[in-house]
Amino acid sequence: MHLQARRMRRTKKESDNANKRSSLRLGLFALLAVVLLLAAGCTTDADGNIVAPAVAPAPDSGTEPAMHRGVPVGFTAEGYPYRGDPDAAITIYEYSDYECPFCARHVIQTEPALLAGFGETGSVKFVFRDMPLSSIHANAIAAAIAANCVAEQDIVLFWQMHDQLFRTQKEWAPLEEALSFFAGLVQDLGADTTQYGSCMANSATQLAKVNDSLAEAQSFGYTGTPSFRFVREETGESFSLTGAQPYDTFAGWIDTIASGGTPQGAAQAQAQPQQQQGDGQLPFWATAEGLTPDPDRPGYTLAGDIYKGSSDAPIVIVEFSDFQCPYCSRHTLTTQPVLDQEFIEKGEVRWVFKHFPIQNIHPFAFAASVAAECAAEQEAFWQFHHRLFVDMELWSRPDNSSYFMELAAEYELDTDTFATCMSGDQSPQAVQSDMQDGAPFVRGTPTFVVLYGGEGRLIPGALPADQFVAALAEMLAEASAAGADN
Repeated sequence: MHLQARRMRRTKKESDNANKRSSLRLGLFALLAVVLLLAAGCTTDADGNIVAPAVAPAPDSGTEPAMHRGVPVGFTAEGYPYRGDPDAAITIYEYSDYECPFCARHVIQTEPALLAGFGETGSVKFVFRDMPLSSIHANAIAAAIAANCVAEQDIVLFWQMHDQLFRTQKEWAPLEEALSFFAGLVQDLGADTTQYGSCMANSATQLAKVNDSLAEAQSFGYTGTPSFRFVREETGESFSLTGAQPYDTFAGWIDTIASGGTPQGAAQAQAQPQQQQGDGQLPFWATAEGLTPDPDRPGYTLAGDIYKGSSDAPIVIVEFSDFQCPYCSRHTLTTQPVLDQEFIEKGEVRWVFKHFPIQNIHPFAFAASVAAECAAEQEAFWQFHHRLFVDMELWSRPDNSSYFMELAAEYELDTDTFATCMSGDQSPQAVQSDMQDGAPFVRGTPTFVVLYGGEGRLIPGALPADQFVAALAEMLAEASAAGADN
């Protein structure tokens, strides 16, 4: 599975608190006091903020569904492409990314058997939803828009384009600009290239559809692709399955759901309502339970975040940072040593680190975050953390894997284990999970969330050391006064 669930993020305790974590929205921090205005930071632009406008009307495919490869195809009432019997007892919603290799594996290896076994028989309707992870797949959104533009012409053409995008993924994914490649696929399919070109040139409606689909996936707590939501239409019950699972797993789930049962290990896939402003609810990673030290992984919280300092400290600071951001570097190299000496080493503050690489302006930051996560697996996170900021210019290039390997060797890590980690999907998923945690309120890096007394305060931007020290001293005084009153 691409971005497969982080080993300790998906503990039972966190699962029991999924409503707190998954439902994080901008309104969550509506009551948080902003103690200091933004001084400096690496910020996203308007295009980096996901919106969720209404789905555009679906093309009219006629009263009778068309056929593609022996299976009925069409658009749902909401405008989503489907395959199978539109009145099937079970619907499987697939949330997918055209640039995700695990999604391609599912489409090429597993999906044909599923369509033959359950689509042709009319027992399952398969609905496709876009979930482009643009932070790690630069061409994913463009591919999704291209497919939606083809869908404007014909549902069969859409599924042909869908299949070709996954089958040619290795050809277009590395391209700096893949639009010409997509246009070639459209021409090869025999679609109307003029209509397609007009759609791509005026793609606001298609982008809205893609963003709406992505927002829906996030509402279910999905952070990796492919993710699947099984719905028992008779009762409306739904269950989540993540990853490019084998055919037997899908078949078992379908049979169990059809018989009225609950698949083993299934997670309920009910959408989480958005937080109402003023409810003050904190996400799991910011709660006392989520911040509890993990007894099985020293230096980690139960929510799966790396930390330093005393677990009994009255104040916790959660930093969202980007290794390629110069303001984050300034904080780490000039301000952080002062904070370490004044507060962390004295047991007054615990420091938690979370990744927030902004790839549209820092294209190599995500890879650095993955390297830091791999170093953390060998208890070398903070050494890597410091050096990545010191050596930013050395690794901020396309061929940076050699730098990461050399640094692992310098710190005497097991380089084979490190290399395996770098090529796997566990560490990218951990980074992506942090990004999902921060997305509703982080507008630039670094951003700090200060937690004490069950409340949170935001400090956006890389502040000078004296200002940060003064702010924390004031908070400690407030915390001390509150404790004395109690």
